[in-house]
This record gives sequence, structure tokens and C-alpha cells, in this order.
Amino acid sequence: MQEIVKVSIGIILLLIGIPIGNFLARITKEEKKKGILWFKIITLISLICGFAALILGNDVLLFSFFFIAIVASRSLS
Repeated sequence: MQEIVKVSIGIILLLIGIPIGNFLARITKEEKKKGILWFKIITLISLICGFAALILGNDVLLFSFFFIAIVASRSLS
């Protein structure tokens, strides 16, 4: 039961990353043009580390890296 609650909270926090990424993309249009390569690199590294945390079974790192990946990828759009 406790594991289900932790995963549910993590999923809710990941979903919150979508509007945060959209908001950041809207308010930082100038920086987005200059740093598009860095956003792609951050997204890729975060996804790789997130899947590594999934394999290792570390929930905190898993959700942290996936949150970073979601925010950075939404900032690209």
C-alpha cells in the first residue's frame, strides 16, 4: 500500500512538470533559441539517468530525473 502511494505521488509530480515546462517555454523565448542544444542534452542525459535509476530501483532519482526530462523537453516546444 505504501509503495502505491509513493508511486502515485511521483506520477502526480511528473504531471505537474508539463505545465511548468510550458510556462518556462513561454516566458523564456529568447533563451530558448540560444540554448536549444543544451535543452536537448539535458533531456537526453535525464532520460538515461532516469532509466538507470529505474533499473537500480531508486525511486527518488527516478522521479527526479524524469521530472527534469519532462520540464526540459516541454521547454523545447
